[in-house]
Amino acid sequence: MLIRTLWTLSVRTRAFLRRWMPTNILLDKLRTRRGLKWGVPAMGLGLVYLFIAAVSITLINGGWSQGLYIVFAVCLWNALKFLLFGPISLLLLARARDHERRAKRDLQRSSADAVAA
Repeated sequence: MLIRTLWTLSVRTRAFLRRWMPTNILLDKLRTRRGLKWGVPAMGLGLVYLFIAAVSITLINGGWSQGLYIVFAVCLWNALKFLLFGPISLLLLARARDHERRAKRDLQRSSADAVAA
């Protein structure tokens, strides 16, 4: 019973985060075929999040509120998501282009076979 409740809670939390958090919405759009070409430029957004995380730690060390650790954690997590997605998007883009090239070649072969027959 407890495990089922925890499982359901984690699934609902994930669904909420995927639907309403801006970085997850952006990453979902980047994972489409049209969005893959923007994976490497999106790494720049990861650098911005990394900078914000560094600034928040600097502010905490300067005497600001300990609540900035939440800002640090969220920004660090978002930075990692974007920085890792850049190279992954290149692999996904290469795979998609290879798939498209093969489909085009197969279509040309089938149309050439139909003309020859």
